[in-house]
Amino acid sequence: MRYIDTPDYYLKSPDEMGMEFVDLPEAITNTAKIANQVDISITLGAWYFPPFDLPQGKTATQALREMTYLGAESLYKEVTTDVKKRIDYELEVIDKKGYSPYFLLYREIISYTNSAGIYTNTRGSAAGSIVSYCCGITTVDPIRFNLPFERFLNPFRPSPPDIDLDISDDRRDDLIQHLKEVYGDDKVAQICTFGTMKARAAVRDVGRVLGMTYSSVDRIAKIIPEGSQGFPMTIKKALETTPELKKEKDQDPETKKLLDLAQKIESNARHISVHAAAVVIAPKALTHFTPLQQEPRGGEKIITQYEMHACEDVGLIKLDILGIRNLSILANAVTLIKQIRDIDIDIKKVPLDDTNTFQMLAQGQTFGVFQMSGGGITKYLVDLKPERIEDLMAMVALYRPGPMASIPDYIKRKHNPELVTYFDPRMEKFLDKSYGIITYQDDVLYMAIDLAGYNWEEADKFRKAIGKKIPEEMEKQHSKFVDGCVNRGMTKDRAEELFKQIETFAAYGFNKAHAASYGIVAYWTAYIKANYPIEYMTALLTAESGNTEKLTEAIAECNSLGIKILPPDINDSATGFASIKLAKDQWLPTGRARAEGRAIRFGFSAIKNVGQAAITAILSARESGPFPSFTDFIYRVELQKVNKKVLESLIGAGAFDRFGKRAALLAAFVDIRTKIATAAKEKATGQDGLFDQDESNDHKTHFHTDSLPDIPEMPLSDLLKTEKSLLGFYLTDHPVRNIIKAVSYRTTHRVSQLDPNFHIGQVVTLAGILSSVRTVNTKKSNSKMAFVSLEDDTAMIDLVIFPKLYASDPDLYEVDQPLIVTGRVDNRDDKISILVETAELIDASVKPPEGDTFEIDIPRGTPKETLVEVNRLLKSHPGTDKIIILVPNGGEPKRITLPFTVRYDGKLSEKIGRLLI
Repeated sequence: MRYIDTPDYYLKSPDEMGMEFVDLPEAITNTAKIANQVDISITLGAWYFPPFDLPQGKTATQALREMTYLGAESLYKEVTTDVKKRIDYELEVIDKKGYSPYFLLYREIISYTNSAGIYTNTRGSAAGSIVSYCCGITTVDPIRFNLPFERFLNPFRPSPPDIDLDISDDRRDDLIQHLKEVYGDDKVAQICTFGTMKARAAVRDVGRVLGMTYSSVDRIAKIIPEGSQGFPMTIKKALETTPELKKEKDQDPETKKLLDLAQKIESNARHISVHAAAVVIAPKALTHFTPLQQEPRGGEKIITQYEMHACEDVGLIKLDILGIRNLSILANAVTLIKQIRDIDIDIKKVPLDDTNTFQMLAQGQTFGVFQMSGGGITKYLVDLKPERIEDLMAMVALYRPGPMASIPDYIKRKHNPELVTYFDPRMEKFLDKSYGIITYQDDVLYMAIDLAGYNWEEADKFRKAIGKKIPEEMEKQHSKFVDGCVNRGMTKDRAEELFKQIETFAAYGFNKAHAASYGIVAYWTAYIKANYPIEYMTALLTAESGNTEKLTEAIAECNSLGIKILPPDINDSATGFASIKLAKDQWLPTGRARAEGRAIRFGFSAIKNVGQAAITAILSARESGPFPSFTDFIYRVELQKVNKKVLESLIGAGAFDRFGKRAALLAAFVDIRTKIATAAKEKATGQDGLFDQDESNDHKTHFHTDSLPDIPEMPLSDLLKTEKSLLGFYLTDHPVRNIIKAVSYRTTHRVSQLDPNFHIGQVVTLAGILSSVRTVNTKKSNSKMAFVSLEDDTAMIDLVIFPKLYASDPDLYEVDQPLIVTGRVDNRDDKISILVETAELIDASVKPPEGDTFEIDIPRGTPKETLVEVNRLLKSHPGTDKIIILVPNGGEPKRITLPFTVRYDGKLSEKIGRLLI
């Protein structure tokens, strides 16, 4: 027996292996016989399409041409010469490559999803194909948005194209089942994927095997930096770029052993799982192409044992079908609009110039809007004031590391066309919509073609070399690009400067078709939210009912939109959140919901301990009519499903508030259950009892009222704690609200406003209560420090209290303590946190100092966009000064006192004055 590295890994000789089967001497012999009898050759590089029901006498190419031109006649008012030329060119390339069946396959999928009411969106470079657009596969007009087909498929491309389909995440399984019904259950499967050992994971796994303590391994793992998108971190790279890690390795033999062993297993496959998107379809049983297995962890799905590249190598047609939550929210919102307003909306035909939509985005109301939600991008949108779909496409593409640096310049050029310049006049034809700013991968391709003389094959190689930072290839492309630019009239210095710009941009650039596809979905979600906010937020709350953090943010957004969130109610709630009609005396004083007289009712599914079986039992019992009392409810539901724990949770969440105090209901329900159970038993045995009566006088006579104990309600603090434990947040009230109000003039942000892409490194001031506290001793000085969670009425964030600050007042850091803290925003393990510099106890009884009162005169005819900007500026300067807005009103101006206070200093006054000139 030979050992390698450690005793955990060894190799056996063939003779030793044979000894394993002493009771089955033929095992090794038969295994060899089977192996010798297997003779298989696998054809690589061919494609095997499933059979299609083509029109009689038509080839796949002919069928695709007919469908494309039919679609073009429907989508374009006139099939112009340019449109026809583009269609014919694409069809010729598709036909020569043999990909017509691939497009027909996707067209059938989209036809099914449209008929089944399933929302889809095709992302990626496929949106650059007019054939895809005319066949309904994509939703973006490549002519309008100047999207190149060649980025998707060109005559030189050696690999097949990819059409990536996003689908409502709650309907993805429906589509896969449809594919099985159409093509055969044994011909359709999801693809496996292999999870690999990344740097940190390798360290943790090896540390576990070596028996090292969790804390020491965790500390070393966290020293390894996170990699950037497309460039994963390795232990080798971490040792080269992180002095602290190298020092640990050099000084500690145990750490050296840990890192050396981790490097040996790094990047190896660790486990098998189901790919999030990939599905394959075969023309005959999949076992002719790939080994199969059941999904890991005992699921029923059948998956391939080949990963996606191997599946393509053996000729299987791979479909990318990715479930997207926003599409589910969108679809459910449109369904609610139909149910509530009887308005039919075809989301793919909504106008792309809706004023409400762009105004909402300009005001920063971006929560729940696909790709546009978050503090950083929201601020940019407010500054940008988008007015066209191209602005959203650009934000999708630019709001990424690297290109993000161009956003301020993009905004300035949009508002001041005189600032628009082009590095080279020839770039205007493809950079005019982005004000001369390099925005998309396609811009790099066009530069290579128009300025350096590349063809599409060379341009694609150029893009890949720069984007993937392949040193040898980059050096070749550097010389080729610069020489090409010089040969076509550019100076060498300018060509070098342009190459540097491209090099910085290309690693993170989006392709334009992908940005256009995502920009469209962003617009769709914004359109529904702007025009039908109650339905959209209802759908969003239902979709996020299992995510407490998202629910908290969504409810805060509803509050800011003037949408009332009502607690769960046993007679009014559905499984998910629901939009309900309010009585006139319940209407909110302000906000859009007032005009519509609607609110959102909390759903049963978001209450902890209330499972689907209990919900089904409640809704089933309610079909015969609403429950007139708590006692009637207990009588009518199946108590095996609606058990003691479910009842306690429903009471604690407020679902029975219409019948009495929560304390009284909790005190009474056990006795009520016992009496009802006894009465039912006596009736079943024919005994006379308290509830014995003839059938005509049923249970309603006795159970329409409750007999509850006359006891005081539980303290508000206990009521809110119970509510939070069951719902994940405070609904009736929030204990931190008054605390924050007392120091609002000092805070700079609410927790939910902080964005990891924008606020990292900034100093902020927050207020809230501590929801958790953990103290540790530092390794070097053995001093105490604390990791705590601060919660306000919008979200929660981690705080790091370093030893010096902790030692100055350790009593500050206790659970439920109200604090105001100032610190620097940091990113720890891909999670935003605050490195606290100062912390102070909040005394909510102390009234905030009174400020001065200032009046702002609004000139007649001031544009709405200017008023929005004035409002944003005022809100971004919290303080104690009261503001009165003077609005022209014929004679005397109308005086409006703002509902918030600000810090109205000279700088702010000057900014607002410039806006109102």
